[in-house]
Amino acid sequence: MKKMIFAATIISVFTVGTLFTVHSQTDTKQAPATKASSVVSIERLVVGTAVENREPVGVAETFPSSTEKVLCFLEARNIAEDTEITVVWIYNGQDVLKTNLALKAGSRWRTRADKNLYGKKGDWKVEIRDKAGNVLKDVKFKVE
Repeated sequence: MKKMIFAATIISVFTVGTLFTVHSQTDTKQAPATKASSVVSIERLVVGTAVENREPVGVAETFPSSTEKVLCFLEARNIAEDTEITVVWIYNGQDVLKTNLALKAGSRWRTRADKNLYGKKGDWKVEIRDKAGNVLKDVKFKVE
């Protein structure tokens, strides 16, 4: 009997999840759900040196080694429910910093995370991951 209840629960959860995904993908006013997550869509992801008037400045793909700190600025859209994302800073292929950021349900949310570079030259990447660890979007930059 317990096995039947467990199986019915699993089937119910799968069916509800499938219905939610199909609904999200067919709504023409929302961005299509990504393979990684249907809870949020990352519309803009850039690396810059500051934020002024709620917008990133100093956005670039290459920064001089004298740059002390950079920030990753993101704009999320169509946030179905309050959720948390993780900003992962990767230097030469190695995770060096993870920062969790809360996103509130709504049509638009902007936030940022920063990283001291300590003059480390090389290839950098910032990944935005959902709660399950799926990469929603990434941006690459170089320090020379």
